[in-house]
Amino acid sequence: MDYKLILGIIGNAIAVALFASPLPTFWNIYKNKSTQDFSGIPYVCTLMNCLLWVLYGLPLVSENALLVLTINTAGCAFEIFYLVLFLVYSPKLERKKVTKLLSACCAAFAVVVALTLTVIPRKTRKLEVGSLCVVVAVAMYVSPLSVMRLVIKTRSVEFMPLLLSVCVFLNSTVWTGYGIMAKDIFIMAYYDQPIIWTRRFLTA
Repeated sequence: MDYKLILGIIGNAIAVALFASPLPTFWNIYKNKSTQDFSGIPYVCTLMNCLLWVLYGLPLVSENALLVLTINTAGCAFEIFYLVLFLVYSPKLERKKVTKLLSACCAAFAVVVALTLTVIPRKTRKLEVGSLCVVVAVAMYVSPLSVMRLVIKTRSVEFMPLLLSVCVFLNSTVWTGYGIMAKDIFIMAYYDQPIIWTRRFLTA
């Protein structure tokens, strides 16, 4: 029995639930025609993260990483949907800030793709792209700290849903197991980050 494949499939299923968990939040944004105090920055960071992992999962960079490629492609679709809604209903100042960050991330990703395919040798692509993925992962999971401060200040989890935190923890645990079985240090290092931050939030 291929336990690595089973863990990867379970991880994909949980990850879809994770990507879908903000849907109630964005339904409220749509109904209220306002983003209220929600920040668009975490969604930009998540999109950048997914884009990099799509690159990492491509056969030109990594071998046998189809599950990583498919789930992060789905993640890109979710995040683009969220960002479109956010930009439609956010205040002008916030929209401008998020648009600038999104443009910068897209430009940076284009540069990374160009360098990966034209400059970086094939044999070191996995190392280079994987290392970058882990660095961006740290930034992605630090970005909700501003939201965490708001949760503590208001004593309400409205701005950082419990379901989202639980999904992150479960997803990370499964994918860490997958990374161990696949002997992929980058997957292991990446999914250690949300485990650490989610545990801190849930025990706060």
